[in-house]
Amino acid sequence: MKFIQTNQAPQAVGPYSQGVFIKDTLYVSGQIPFVPETMKLISDDVKEQTKQSLTNVLGIVEAAGLKKENIVRCTVFMTNLEDFSYMNEVYEHFFGNHKPARAAVEVRRLPKDVLVEIDAIAIKE
Repeated sequence: MKFIQTNQAPQAVGPYSQGVFIKDTLYVSGQIPFVPETMKLISDDVKEQTKQSLTNVLGIVEAAGLKKENIVRCTVFMTNLEDFSYMNEVYEHFFGNHKPARAAVEVRRLPKDVLVEIDAIAIKE
C-alpha cells in the first residue's frame, strides 16, 4: 500500500490520505474545489467548482504516475442536483471521449460548505 501526497491537490482537511494505491488500483479521496496553493474555495460557481474538483483529482492521479485515461470511476456529490446540467457540461468537457463509470448524488451538506465534491478510482494498466 502506498499513500499518495502531492501539492497538485489541496492538503487533506482531516485524517485521511489524498490517495491510496494498492496493487494496480488508486483510490482518490473526495476532492473539494479548493485551489491547492491557497487552500481557498475557487468560487461560488458550480461550474468552476466542478472543474477545480476534477483538476484536484487529476493532480493526485498524476502524482501516482497515472493519467486521466486511467480513471475508471467517479462519484460526484452535489448539494443541489438542479445544478446537474452545469456540472455535467464541465465533466464532459474535462473527460472528452474518455467516459469513466459515474454516480452523481445529492447530499445535504459537504465539507467547507462547497457545492461539489468528486472522488475517483483509477487503474494502472
